[in-house]
Amino acid sequence: MAKSYCLEVSGDFACFTRPEMKVERVSYDVMTPSAARAVFESIVWKPAIRWRVTKIEVLKPIKWISVRRNEVKAVVTTRNVQAAMRAGSGNLGLYVENERQQRAGLFLRDVAYRIHAYFELRDPGFHKPHFPHLSNVPINRGEDDLLALPENNTVKFMNMFERRAFHGQCVNQPYLGCREFACAFRLVEDLKNEPRPIDVTKELGWMLYDLDHSNSSDPKPRFFPARLDNGVVHVPAWESEEVRG
Repeated sequence: MAKSYCLEVSGDFACFTRPEMKVERVSYDVMTPSAARAVFESIVWKPAIRWRVTKIEVLKPIKWISVRRNEVKAVVTTRNVQAAMRAGSGNLGLYVENERQQRAGLFLRDVAYRIHAYFELRDPGFHKPHFPHLSNVPINRGEDDLLALPENNTVKFMNMFERRAFHGQCVNQPYLGCREFACAFRLVEDLKNEPRPIDVTKELGWMLYDLDHSNSSDPKPRFFPARLDNGVVHVPAWESEEVRG
């Protein structure tokens, strides 16, 4: 396994939305692996690497807040965008006054987590549908071939992440579930002097792990049985039997 990194993230609010709640937003009790992965990717993401979250530590008591707020209920559809591109023109605007709706949400407040993750190399050709400039890169190569590629230098990616995380730099602002809930982060280098997680142990039920993009045209959610064990959620490997679609 590659070197593991630890980030401490904190924020005033968080919402790790349960997908089974279709009308009102309701958060999971703790951060999901996909949200933790997104924090690492906001600091360093490349087509050649994939972040794997191994552990999430909860540092503050779980507190809730109910908020009613205005949201825009519509989105610009891909079909309309494609039609406008073919025609050379089109109206893709959304009028907030016409599409506004009020929704309630059950969010987390005053949260802090320590998230542990490492990255591994992946074939950059995996992203061909989204990155056409990679189309000349063959796919399904072995790990040795990937390591031999000059652009896939593991040390380079490690230095890049450590430099950015240490200085608090990021490509886009990390957030806690919803983009409006921005968070602060810092690189934890010595765990000996860090506070212990909360002393809570309980079952969290089936939690969203991440989306399976093996079929890019129809990504599927995958779940795992989450458990808070003395304030720690141990995240199983993506390929393990605990992770199910």
